[in-house]
Amino acid sequence: MTEAFLNGRNAVVTGGTKGIGFSIAQALSEAGANVVICGRTKEGVDIAVRQLTKQAKNKVVGKAADVRSSTEVADLFAFVDQELGGLEILVNNAGLGIFRSTQQLTMEEWHTMLETNLSGSFYCSKEALNRMVKRGAGYIINIGSLAGKNAFAGAAGYNASKFGLRGFTEAMMLDHRYDNVRVSHIMPGSVDTDFSTRSGGAEWKIAPEDIGQIVLMLLRMPERTLVSQVEVRPSRPKK
Repeated sequence: MTEAFLNGRNAVVTGGTKGIGFSIAQALSEAGANVVICGRTKEGVDIAVRQLTKQAKNKVVGKAADVRSSTEVADLFAFVDQELGGLEILVNNAGLGIFRSTQQLTMEEWHTMLETNLSGSFYCSKEALNRMVKRGAGYIINIGSLAGKNAFAGAAGYNASKFGLRGFTEAMMLDHRYDNVRVSHIMPGSVDTDFSTRSGGAEWKIAPEDIGQIVLMLLRMPERTLVSQVEVRPSRPKK
């Protein structure tokens, strides 16, 4: 049983209906946080909320929102204000990957990845910072990828979005460290989810719940200390 060290604290997890996001929301909830999740469809959000509520120690609610839309993001955070009355933790997890060569990648696919993986994190962070800076405390955790450090063939758009997220996260950390807002970047390698066709359910991959535990690890750190970046790899990758 997870210790309820986040009892009563308020958290938002984007892309929280499945995979890594769901596992993070579950970890936060089991640690006692009130949690708001979002996903692109109301049906997906409703299903995830019902599942999370079974083990929740406090409030779990959700709202459909596409993080590519700054208007929908603003509505999401207005919902957070209404439901939770405050915000201490934001996990920017919403993301997608389309894996094609540069020549094969369509303009629509390029924009979809950049807007979801990078602009979405900016929109959500800006809304969160408006609240966190005012209250003088907060923690933003961005879920990136080792693809933001190590490019690979067939992923030009995905690599670009994750390289951008890495730079954005580091700059945001420097911008707001004296506002008592901590910012961290988790960069996983291969995670066992249905995120993309590259995932195959292999036992050697990182489990989504492992990323949830890393989020809790960061939140447990004393406020005087900031783990700004965490690289995560399978301990025994496929040879």
